[in-house]
Amino acid sequence: MRLPSCVLLLLELAEALRGAGASGLLELSLGRFRNVLLNQTNPVEAVIRNIASNVTVVIFQVHAQQNSVVISFDKNPSANSSGTGVDKGLISILRPQQSVCTWYLRSLDANQVLSTAISIPYMEKDPIPGGCNLEFDLEVDPNIYLDYTLVDIHIKFAPANLGYARGANPPACDSGTGQNSRWRLHYDVYQYFLPENNLSEMVLMSHIRKMSEVQSIKANGVKMLTLTTDDKTNVYFSSLPGQGVIYNVIVWDPLWNTSAAYIPVHTYACSFVDLVDNCSSLSKLSTKIFFTVLAVLGLFTCFFGHRFWKTVRLILTAVAGIVGGLLLVASWWRFGSVLLCMLLIGLVLGFLFSSVVFFTPLGDYRVFRDDVVFWVTFSSVALMIPVLFVGCPRILNLLACGTVGSYSVVLAIACYVYTSLAYITVDLLRRILNDYFSRAYTNVPFQTNDFIILAVWIMLALSGVTVQLRRERSEVPFPPHPYLIWKRERERRSTNILDPSHHIRPLRERIHSKLLQIKELFQKEQPAGERTPLLL
Repeated sequence: MRLPSCVLLLLELAEALRGAGASGLLELSLGRFRNVLLNQTNPVEAVIRNIASNVTVVIFQVHAQQNSVVISFDKNPSANSSGTGVDKGLISILRPQQSVCTWYLRSLDANQVLSTAISIPYMEKDPIPGGCNLEFDLEVDPNIYLDYTLVDIHIKFAPANLGYARGANPPACDSGTGQNSRWRLHYDVYQYFLPENNLSEMVLMSHIRKMSEVQSIKANGVKMLTLTTDDKTNVYFSSLPGQGVIYNVIVWDPLWNTSAAYIPVHTYACSFVDLVDNCSSLSKLSTKIFFTVLAVLGLFTCFFGHRFWKTVRLILTAVAGIVGGLLLVASWWRFGSVLLCMLLIGLVLGFLFSSVVFFTPLGDYRVFRDDVVFWVTFSSVALMIPVLFVGCPRILNLLACGTVGSYSVVLAIACYVYTSLAYITVDLLRRILNDYFSRAYTNVPFQTNDFIILAVWIMLALSGVTVQLRRERSEVPFPPHPYLIWKRERERRSTNILDPSHHIRPLRERIHSKLLQIKELFQKEQPAGERTPLLL
């Protein structure tokens, strides 16, 4: 019987306490994870023995959830021989006949910090991650550096170098750009999402193992993009506060068909220690109240929007005006007001439909990094809805009420429980408000919570449309078609002689009369000539 992964981690942690707790010595094996408790005062010495002679490079890494740890080659760490962070590692270039490697670990926090460590071996034909580092402190730096804001996540790493045998000189990093240099290397960037609504240390430790070695990264991660040596080694992703995500990079040598992995890095895009807006309570009370009220209005719109046409017209027109700046006319005559409102309602539904389209992997295509291409395509998709339903305003209004009204419930749920469906509109607003968000990849997790909330959204939308259709099936179609309004008004003017508009000349005749009057102003007065009085 196979034990659950969390139980195995607890057993490993107990073993680590027995092993490294007393003596400060941690015996490791290549390719095997070990959990270890670190503290600030007593460094832990991690040792690997009996390294095979065909191994040329060993990457040693350690991971913690929120407290930084220090990893170094010496007991007294220096800037160029150590690293500090929650996901850090060092690379040891082995000398001839070397079979033992030693590193030192300690935490920066006074309390004990749970961490997990692993050492991964590579051979002489495998590329060396960070082997051509020119930016960071370490001479060879296999780390991925991550920083985040509320809008995006930025990762960067040092370029790799070609592998080489023990005792040989490393290939020059700037010797040329041919196939015999590091310029032939490719970099695959992978992303892996932790379970939603789970901030447990044990869960992180179990899942980060899946993103540490080449084969497990390919099996579990999602490849987001491939970089060549001509590209900059930095990538941007959309920020998902409260959602754990792990990133890693695989460098591939196409000549030898060999690969090596950098050191994985994780983030929750939030702080565990802040008193306000921390990872456990991301939404403020005011935000929850606002979206809860919005959800109530959305449910009213979903089930009663067609009956209370003026109220819904106000709500959806205001939404359209806020989102797209489309509310240009405050009041119009009857025909024009209905046409404008139907256009705005169609655009609101089109806006949501287009946002859903770009919420799919289609939105991460490189062609849409260009703002012109993105906004032209987005606008074209959004305009499809009012164009397709221009002859069916009643159906358009029912679909808009049901779909948009039920989505407000999704936004309210997102204030209490994480769901990726909220980013259908959030990422689009980020792109509107942030000039540089176009460079970010917007992939999001889609897990059990999202499937449940998606089912709720679809159920509410279908229920709202069905209920309103059944209630309004015996009523006169409302609002009436703009063409029918225009046709009815024209017939009324032509038959009702008591209507003042009946005695108004057609527009064409009025325009012609005005032009004649203007023309007469520029004509010279003709001489009157001789006049003879009439004889009686």
